[in-house]
Amino acid sequence: MQGTPRALVGEFARHGGRIDLARAAFPHIENWTDLSTGIAPWPYPVSLTAAAAEQLPDPGDLAKLEAAAAVSFGVDPKRVVAVPGSDLAMRLLGLMLGRRSFVFRAAIVRPGYSGHAAMWGAYKPAACAFDDIGLMAPAHDVLVLARPNNPDGLVADPLLLEWAALTVAKRGGHVIVDEAFADADPANSLAGSDWPGLIVLRSFGKFFGLAGLRLGFVVAQQEIGTELRALIGDWPISGPALATGLAAYSDAEWQIAQRARLATASQRLVELLTRHGIAIVGCTAFFTLVSVRHRDRLFVYLAQAGVLTRPFDYEPCWLRIGLPRDESDWARLDEALSGWRMT
Repeated sequence: MQGTPRALVGEFARHGGRIDLARAAFPHIENWTDLSTGIAPWPYPVSLTAAAAEQLPDPGDLAKLEAAAAVSFGVDPKRVVAVPGSDLAMRLLGLMLGRRSFVFRAAIVRPGYSGHAAMWGAYKPAACAFDDIGLMAPAHDVLVLARPNNPDGLVADPLLLEWAALTVAKRGGHVIVDEAFADADPANSLAGSDWPGLIVLRSFGKFFGLAGLRLGFVVAQQEIGTELRALIGDWPISGPALATGLAAYSDAEWQIAQRARLATASQRLVELLTRHGIAIVGCTAFFTLVSVRHRDRLFVYLAQAGVLTRPFDYEPCWLRIGLPRDESDWARLDEALSGWRMT
């Protein structure tokens, strides 16, 4: 390990999952317990034929996948567009919406996912708090937020968002709701809300534990979907992603079990952190956000024990901790926190 705790934390404050940086900074750790992402640690079992990778993706399979996702989301299949990851979809939407007007005003809710700012390229969107959504909507063309929010787990009031969507839609604008963590509680999703101006982003990889597959969905009015399809081309989704997505969305039993695993593990994580005297700021079924006075030191201490967590540069006390996968990971986190309390 080289550098001060503050310098080391800075390298990890942009995205989770940077095991490459962790290995370079802490070379004595051979096997990592990666709690730095919001990805479910129990992946859907992938079973693929060679044809899925050897042949060009079948457009018919793409339509079937979008229809299966639409059933899961409770929406009309005509409003669903499969994309190679919701993060890429954000950036494409930024290009599409940002070029529609010479006078363009976007706002993003903060704290939030860094991709919500990056999606606009060189344009710097305004930032607002959840409490300011009602003030920002009348003065902006696009409002972007996550629901539940990352990293604090806040869930914006649907009535407020409906009013905001209707307000911006009067000027041809949009409210973009990033539902990357909505699959743990699908009844709370806004995807089925047919509000003018509403665009919903859904992630496949987080709930199904397959982030590397790069699959996501945009739920929007057909005008947006048509323009988006023109941008992503004829084969936007790989054969392996098509096959896995079709199988996963058809497997209701596995999804029920996954939701139960997430609920149990998230409650266990909150109880473990509380037992160690760590203040909880917020949580979702996928992660818990904590506040620690000496956050940088704790981050480094955990990393030296082989546990990678997620710091944030905009809040020096915050640390986001994902779900351990198995009992050895739970024991490793528990032991590391016990050692921290004794320092």
